[in-house]
Amino acid sequence: MFLFQNMPVSSYDWWFRAGFVYPSCLAFALIAIFVFGSCWGSFINVCIWRMPRRESVVSAPSHCTVCGTDIRWYDNLPVVSYLVLRGRCRACHAPYSCRYFVVEVVMGLLFCAFFVKAGLTNQVPGVLASGWIMLLFAMAAGWIDAGHRIIPDALTYPAMFLGLVCAGVLPEVWGTAKWYRAVLLALASGLIPGLFLAVFAIVGEKLAGREVLGWGDVKFITATGMLLGLPGALFTLFAGSLSGSVGGTVCALRRRRSLRHTAIAFGPFLAASAVLWLFVGNLICR
Repeated sequence: MFLFQNMPVSSYDWWFRAGFVYPSCLAFALIAIFVFGSCWGSFINVCIWRMPRRESVVSAPSHCTVCGTDIRWYDNLPVVSYLVLRGRCRACHAPYSCRYFVVEVVMGLLFCAFFVKAGLTNQVPGVLASGWIMLLFAMAAGWIDAGHRIIPDALTYPAMFLGLVCAGVLPEVWGTAKWYRAVLLALASGLIPGLFLAVFAIVGEKLAGREVLGWGDVKFITATGMLLGLPGALFTLFAGSLSGSVGGTVCALRRRRSLRHTAIAFGPFLAASAVLWLFVGNLICR
């Protein structure tokens, strides 16, 4: 609701006080943030593979999905290990999906890009926490939904929880000094679009006689509101619906089928729209 607005330099000049106006300092910070983001990208790869299969993302060690051999720590370094091993298992030489490399690189770059965007637009430093969590959530949800047509509860519920935690710990991101006000704002920002979408899903199913919207999408919007605020959630819903409609129409034309009989994953469009809001939301809120 109050997220990602431009703030006066006099209030939030952390970018300048930290010395990021100097190229050497900024370069060092970006390298560190890229490594940090790619490490989280490696974890997101684990979520993308295991969550749809209802496997634990924390208890079982990383292993080759072909031969089952445990992956040593030096073969599990983000980006570097994939390049050194040329995308293959050291034990059985089975090729890994390029998704592992792509997700790690993209997450590192997105973390860096949002860091620069937050600093140059004078946003409060705390916005980095909710923004980076949203990037991770969007990447995992979009990729899983594209491949399996589900957005797991094991992904959306933690995102909701982390959104509320960020609001309570960093209330200044929500434009208030009171933690309970920030938490209430986060709750409202998630529940309002979530309830709207839930009603749409129920009514649409009764009118169409089939499911028109998955409950995973409803929960995604709810979590998005708790992380980005109400304007961010509404933008994500509108832009995701628009781009999803265009994507569905193109898909129907290519398959030579009617729109009624064409099903597409809605999650990737919502995820892309949420990421877009992270980078242009402050421009829209002017």
